[in-house]
Amino acid sequence: MVLQDKYAPDSIYSFVRLIITLFIAIIGNAGMWAIVVIMPDIGNEFQVSRATLSFPYILTMVGFALGNVFLGRFVDRVGITQAIIFASFLNFIGFAGASLFDSFFIFTFFHLIVGLGTAVSFGPLLADISLWFKRFRGIAVAIAASGNYISGAIFPFLLGGVIADYGWRGSYYALSIASIGLLLPAGFFLKRRLSSKFQKEQEERAKTQAVSSRFSPLKLQIILSVAAICCCVAMSMPQIHIVNMCVDLGFGSKVGAEMLSLMLLGGVISRLISGVLVDFIGGVRTLLLGSSLQCIGLVLYYPTMDVNALYIVSLIFGLSQGGIVPSYAIIVREYLPPQEAGERVGIVIMASVFGMAFGGWLSGLIFDLTNSYQLAILNGILWNLINICIATMLLFMGSRKPPKALVT
Repeated sequence: MVLQDKYAPDSIYSFVRLIITLFIAIIGNAGMWAIVVIMPDIGNEFQVSRATLSFPYILTMVGFALGNVFLGRFVDRVGITQAIIFASFLNFIGFAGASLFDSFFIFTFFHLIVGLGTAVSFGPLLADISLWFKRFRGIAVAIAASGNYISGAIFPFLLGGVIADYGWRGSYYALSIASIGLLLPAGFFLKRRLSSKFQKEQEERAKTQAVSSRFSPLKLQIILSVAAICCCVAMSMPQIHIVNMCVDLGFGSKVGAEMLSLMLLGGVISRLISGVLVDFIGGVRTLLLGSSLQCIGLVLYYPTMDVNALYIVSLIFGLSQGGIVPSYAIIVREYLPPQEAGERVGIVIMASVFGMAFGGWLSGLIFDLTNSYQLAILNGILWNLINICIATMLLFMGSRKPPKALVT
C-alpha cells in the first residue's frame, strides 16, 4: 500500500517524471521548428515558390498529426517508453535522409518521417503526464506543453550558428545525432505506468464531467477538433511565415528567427500562466480567454511594418496564445475516459496540426496571389473568430444543468 501511494498522482515521483517529460519535449520537438528556420536557405537552393516552399512544413505537420493519433493509441496500450524509442529512430532517419539528397521532392518526403517521430513529444507526452496529476494537472500539462515552445525558442539560435558554419545540412546532421544520443536514453526513465486503481478513480470523475457537459464523447471530440483547426489556421500565419515576412521587409532571416524565438518564449510564459488558470477556472474558460487574446495579437500584426514594433508584437502574440492548444488537452482529460487519453488527445492535436499545415499553406498562397501578408493576417483573424464562437458555446452548454435523464 505504501509503495502504491509512492507512485500516486501528485506524488514526488510525478514531479520527477514531469521534469524528464519536459526534457524529452524540448529535444523531441526540434523537428517542428528546424524547417521554419531553414526555409529561406531551402528556397534559395531549390528555387521554388513561397506556396511550394511550405510543403516540407506541411508534410512535417501531416506526419506530426498522424503520429499523435497512432502513437497516442500505442501509448494507451503499451506505455510511453516504447513509443519514444520508436520515435527516436524515426527522427534519426528523417533528419539524416533529408540532408543527404539534392532533390526538393525527396527532401520534402523525409519531413513526413520527421513529423511522425516528433509527434511522440507532444500529444502522447501530454496524455501520459496528465494521468500522473490530479490537483496540479493544469500546470503539469502546461509545463510539458511548454517544451514545444522552449524548443522553438532555443533551436533557432542553436541552428542559426550551425547553419552559418556548416549550412542547413550540417544542422540536420546534428539533429539526427541528438535524436539517438539524447531522446532515446531519456525515454527509459518513463517506464513506470499508473496503477489501475488510480486510473479507475479518474475514469469515474470523467464520466461525471461528461454528463454535465450535455455532449456525448463523440460530439465533444468533433467540436474540439473543429475548434482546434480554426485556432491553428489563425496561429500559423505568424509562427510559420514570420521569418519570410522579415526577409520580404528587408530585415533579414536572422531578425525573423529572433522574432520567432521571442514569440515562442512568450508562448512558454503564456502556457505556464494558463496552466495555473486551468487549475482554478477549468479548461473551457482558459480556452476562451486564450483565443480572445490571440485575436487581439493578430489584429496588432496587421498595421505593423517597423522592425522594433514587430519585435514587440511578436512577443505580445506569444504571450497571448501559448495556452490554447494545451487547453484542448485539458478539456479532453476533464470530460473523456482516461484510459483513452493518448488517442483522444492525439485526435485533437492532429486537428490542430492540420490547421497549422493548412493555415501555413493558405498564408503562402495568399502571399503568392497578393505579394503581401496583409490579407493572410485578416484570414487568420476570421478563422480565430470561429474558434471563439465554439469556445463560447462550450462554456454556455457546460454552465447549464443537464436533464435528469442524463444525470441518472
